[in-house]
Amino acid sequence: MKLVERINAPTPKFFKILRSIGLALLAISGTIVAAPIVLPVTVVTVAGYMAVAGGVISAVSQMTVAEENQNKSRDGD
Repeated sequence: MKLVERINAPTPKFFKILRSIGLALLAISGTIVAAPIVLPVTVVTVAGYMAVAGGVISAVSQMTVAEENQNKSRDGD
């Protein structure tokens, strides 16, 4: 399965929920990092880690495909 096919294939429900959680983590961490007030260093550091975790969760969740699409041969037949 090619990368474009994998991205366009249907995503299972569980991974859709995980993708939403990852995007929420990204949004929250982005808000904290871009806050116009001075925040403690530990809060900003944790927000940076949240951004990385959210990005990884979202990317991995987007690449998963439903079971019916996993049984194709590598040649696309």
